[in-house]
Amino acid sequence: KPKTKRAKRFLEKREPKLKENTKNAMLIKGGNANLTVTEVLKDIYAVKKPFAILYKKKNITRPFEDQTSLEFFSKKSDCSLFLFGSHNKKRPNNLVIGRMFDYHVLDMIELGIEKFVALKDVKNSKCPEGTKPMLIFAGDMFDVNEEYRRLKSLLIDFFRGPSVPSIRLAGLEYVLHFTAVDGKIYMRSYKVLLKKSGCKIPRIELEEMGPSLDLVMRRTHLASDDLYKLSLKQPKALKPKKKKNISHDVFGTTYGRIHMQKQDLGKLQTRKMKGLKKRPAEKSAEDGGVTPKKSKSA
Repeated sequence: KPKTKRAKRFLEKREPKLKENTKNAMLIKGGNANLTVTEVLKDIYAVKKPFAILYKKKNITRPFEDQTSLEFFSKKSDCSLFLFGSHNKKRPNNLVIGRMFDYHVLDMIELGIEKFVALKDVKNSKCPEGTKPMLIFAGDMFDVNEEYRRLKSLLIDFFRGPSVPSIRLAGLEYVLHFTAVDGKIYMRSYKVLLKKSGCKIPRIELEEMGPSLDLVMRRTHLASDDLYKLSLKQPKALKPKKKKNISHDVFGTTYGRIHMQKQDLGKLQTRKMKGLKKRPAEKSAEDGGVTPKKSKSA
């Protein structure tokens, strides 16, 4: 139990919510990380800020063998995403990207860096900190292969940023492009330039901004289907309530069904005119009786 109001507020922020906070990422440097891995972590931290924490000290751990230290850091910093960088003779320039569920490792994929161009090496203008990127995935492997499909989901989780209610045109200024071809993943980042086109819609040009990475997939640690389905479960309060007697067609048109009592059309009030007046014989037939003939007066 919290002893101070500050501790109480701190615990309330970490309590489960209907709409969770933006996912934070922790970037951890392994005990034997070289200069390339360190620069990659710094550049991805610059892209991910302010929803990231960069650990500058080296941490001697192996995520695929022992995950307790990652889970400890996740609980301590309240981060559900992580990127771990290491380097050794067997697996040079190594990155492990993953995510947590309930402070336990859910998915984890190991990627090898084959080529790297740093943010500072590209002498172009940069996007301001905290810019929400547009994510583009090219290649059939992201839809066909289960490991690549899970990697795509991981990358979307990692780079998507905060959920926003509306978008303005000038805010679309940063693109992250991932291409999967010939067993490699190419990551490129571009700045969107809006040029004059002579009409309302501007002409769009892409200018390479950095960082750019050529990656190859190595080991994977994927969650079971049951655990993955459990991690995607939404609370009942967030699910849209089903409305009765309302349907939609393929074109998006809404149809509603109205239930009414059965009407007696015989009692329907119509326009009053002489031609529609009932004769005495018709009225008597409806009543079921016969009207007596009037006697002629002498």
